Amino acid sequence: MRTNGIGRMAAALIALGLVASSSSAQNPAATAPGSNPLFRDKFTADPAPLVVGDRLYLYVGHDEAQRDEMFNMRDWLVYSTTDMKHWTDHGSIMKVSDFKWAKADAWAAQTIHKNGKFWFYAAVEHDDTHPGKAIAVAVSDTPTGPFVDARGSALITNEMTPKGTHSWEDIDPTVFTDTDGTSWIAWGNRQCYIARLKPNMIEIDGPITEITPPHFEEGPWLHKRGDLYYLTYASLDRSKHRDERVSYSTAPSITGPWTHRGELTGSGKYSFTIHPGIAEFKGNWYLFLHNATLAIGDLAGSIGRRAVTVERLQYRPDGTMIPVVQTDAGVTAPASVRR
Repeated sequence: MRTNGIGRMAAALIALGLVASSSSAQNPAATAPGSNPLFRDKFTADPAPLVVGDRLYLYVGHDEAQRDEMFNMRDWLVYSTTDMKHWTDHGSIMKVSDFKWAKADAWAAQTIHKNGKFWFYAAVEHDDTHPGKAIAVAVSDTPTGPFVDARGSALITNEMTPKGTHSWEDIDPTVFTDTDGTSWIAWGNRQCYIARLKPNMIEIDGPITEITPPHFEEGPWLHKRGDLYYLTYASLDRSKHRDERVSYSTAPSITGPWTHRGELTGSGKYSFTIHPGIAEFKGNWYLFLHNATLAIGDLAGSIGRRAVTVERLQYRPDGTMIPVVQTDAGVTAPASVRR
């Protein structure tokens, strides 16, 4: 998702001209099915893919920010496709108000399939009983919902990560099930944490460990290809850049040690934030992101008003990922290998 002292950063970004204006944030010229951005009637962000059989589901945040608002996110949406070009809109699958203990901010989320259920992990703002950001978990019998609160309380609260430097560090959950059936959750802003989940998927099993990679900002994503584990994330080297980029690390085990591999892609156009989601679908790998190129009516893209995109993802023989160039064409462009 994002945040870094919201009011202060908003002023800084506006001063730097990072928020796209109506004149600069125009829809991409490419309009073929599968071109970027994927969805053009709503502002969407923080894409999280899930493959179920011959269909890929994409869970996204939905921002309704008006004029000078940074974020106004109250629910989560899901889309699906069988060909990566034509998408079905399944509408809203859950609202932040469905978590009775949460008071705001339907931020980044991910859904996984396990034990015949679909488990939805999301970042929200907890009520005043546990101030700060928290991670919720909901469950459904189908990938399109309805989802219901699986605990009646937060899975992770700010008090559970006391070494953190700020109240919004517990955001952006990514959940991964290893080949031995064990599920893990990683999350964070500025600090990156990982913990094992109990088989019931609604409790932490053991200690919370910090695994913060270089320049980690937020938006971690865990996946595995062959015998190699990947931690992909939104990075920000403040000595060089003013916008987030995507970087990654690899490891021989989910518990590490993690080796930093550098940047996977640059920043999203007009967007301070970026958020990776990775999936293999029908023999091809894809990297989902967001930028702020979409304009709807008189609302241009901005810090909150982002638009989800997708690009092809390829790997070298040694398992490292080939750098990705973000395009308007997306999956409609011919696949190319850059070594």
